[in-house]
Amino acid sequence: MSATQSLLVELQVEELPPKALKALGEAFATELARGLDERRLLAAGWVATPYASPRRLAVHVTQVLAMSAPRDRVDKLMPASVAFGADGQPTPALRKRLEKAGRAELADQWPGPWAGTDHLTVESDGKTEVCFLHVTTPGEPLADALQAALDAAIARLPVPKQMRYQLADGWTSIDFVRPVHGVIALHDSVVVPVRALGHEAGRTTRGHRFEAARPTIEIRSADSYAGQLRDEGAVIASFAERRAEIVRQLTAAAEVEGLAPVDDAALLDEVTGLVERPHVLVCRFEDDFLAVPPECLVLTMKANQKYFPLLDADGRLTNRFLVVSNIDPADPSRVIEGNERVVRPRLADAKFFFDTDRKKTLASRVEGLGRIVYHNKLGTQLERTERVRAIARRLAGQVADARAADGASFVGRVDRAAQLAKADLLSDMVGEFPELQGIMGRYYALHDGEHPDVAQAIEDHYKPRQAGGELPASGVAEIVALADKVETLTGLFGIGQIPTGDKDPFALRRQAIGVIRILIARADLGLDAVLEAGLSAFGGSVAGRAAELRAFIGERLAGLMADAGYSRAECDAVLSAAPDQLAEVPRRLAAVQAFQKLLEAPALAAANKRVTNILRQSRAAGSEPAAEVDASLLVEPAERALADAVAEVGPVAERLFASGDYTGSLSALAALKVPVDAFFDAVMVNADDARLRANRIALLGRLAAAMNRVADLSKLAG
Repeated sequence: MSATQSLLVELQVEELPPKALKALGEAFATELARGLDERRLLAAGWVATPYASPRRLAVHVTQVLAMSAPRDRVDKLMPASVAFGADGQPTPALRKRLEKAGRAELADQWPGPWAGTDHLTVESDGKTEVCFLHVTTPGEPLADALQAALDAAIARLPVPKQMRYQLADGWTSIDFVRPVHGVIALHDSVVVPVRALGHEAGRTTRGHRFEAARPTIEIRSADSYAGQLRDEGAVIASFAERRAEIVRQLTAAAEVEGLAPVDDAALLDEVTGLVERPHVLVCRFEDDFLAVPPECLVLTMKANQKYFPLLDADGRLTNRFLVVSNIDPADPSRVIEGNERVVRPRLADAKFFFDTDRKKTLASRVEGLGRIVYHNKLGTQLERTERVRAIARRLAGQVADARAADGASFVGRVDRAAQLAKADLLSDMVGEFPELQGIMGRYYALHDGEHPDVAQAIEDHYKPRQAGGELPASGVAEIVALADKVETLTGLFGIGQIPTGDKDPFALRRQAIGVIRILIARADLGLDAVLEAGLSAFGGSVAGRAAELRAFIGERLAGLMADAGYSRAECDAVLSAAPDQLAEVPRRLAAVQAFQKLLEAPALAAANKRVTNILRQSRAAGSEPAAEVDASLLVEPAERALADAVAEVGPVAERLFASGDYTGSLSALAALKVPVDAFFDAVMVNADDARLRANRIALLGRLAAAMNRVADLSKLAG
């Protein structure tokens, strides 16, 4: 095998989309390296390092061969009796197969000597004599393999949106994320003759637009790339290194002020995609703007200007923020003043929106929701609001009794929050920043003098806003959040808008997970009650989708529990019973996990599976197990012993189950192992005597009922 060298490939591009840069850089490196590996151009221990800056995508790969090694392949052609005639010569069938394989000359060379490495053999495949074709595929030069790998990598890039541009010839059009101005391909210090996106590969690249030592940089070798860009081009080529440098500078600048920057990984990735060599500067704005809700100011600075707001030790917003500049000016004051001047109108707009919105109450905006179409088949936002109110009142009434004297006021606050929940959609602030819906509703509700629970529920009814997100903070908010989510699920399922594959335009999976997480947090509401409330709000017009919706939620529940570390079998065992109280599910799963550690667990699970099958067959034959066991028909010692054990253990397991001690309930079943094993060893369930058979099935029915209260243990059997 020839010696290996490092390989560098770079695409020099106009400014790439900053939000997509990280993914583009990683995909380019992964796909190119995979293409080379598939073509056997990478030796053991190879490493691919991605580089991505606003104006380049590149990858450095170690252990790259100049030529792949030849590869031997053996193809099974046909039985020897078909390949060769009585005279031992190749038949027309074999000649046709060889011609198709591009090796027709081998028929004339049979049985040898062979002119090259390719040849035919006759060997046994263990059943009969077979004709095999042995072919040696020659090694592929790096230039050919890299061209194919590069073309494939470019085609597979996760480009958010293609643009079409013309090359310098004025005729050729190229589709790519941004116009490409050059390509580098170096194997050690040697240019690999490949072509990409209209450009022949070379060794020249460009550095920083303003701070590079010279306009172009001649890359000496693949291994000198990152260092030359840093030293001569003023560019930190590695996305990860540039991000880490931004974090370091942000932290250091904030510490000087005694503050901390907001923690926002997405913003950090986006800013990393905007600069080639970062320089962090501290800026300020007027204290008067702090009267505006901090969420508005933070969103304004992050979304519009890509600034990092600074927080004090208590997490409160201050009037200082950090700017990540792409230049290192001799006089930073001018850059600081420029950024302060730019942000001021943005903050002034936010203050204007906030002041203007508070001139109207949320309640006065509700009627205007009738002018906003929610869905052409589901009506307006006002109609949706009325459905959410109906669901919320019904659910609140079911839990209000537990709140004693507070019941009536609780239901009233739930209804008021549901009525006002969407009103801030008509505010100027939410019109400018949709991400603030609910948040602004809380501020405006408090300004209007609404009850704090109502105000908090307006914000919290959107929660959890993402996977693992914060749950609603109060009982009122939980009920309104459940009502909002189940209305969305029920309505959209009812009109057939069901997620398929990875398509989920209405985020119904997230809504379902929200319902599940809220119900797991509360023990006073069951899933059936929530779904029935949702169905009732639509007057039965969507009732046909109820089972489908419940199954959809069950799938999300199983996924959540799997993410929590429970096995598929454990989830199946608990969820197959379709427990209504989701708050019980994690405790039941924990109990099943503990049960599986018992020595008796495998045998009991296997026996349970056998019992389940017998009972299923009995029911299929039209025979439901009797509720009681006739002791006079227990003729075998083993069945009497099992009946006694069930009579003793069953009530204990049931009592522990009723008290919520699911682990104890399952542990109590361990005492059944010996009598269960003895029963199946000594007793014929399907006895000829119909009365004995029915009584034994009744006994197994009692056994199954005792064993499967917490979970269907048969699902744990291998």
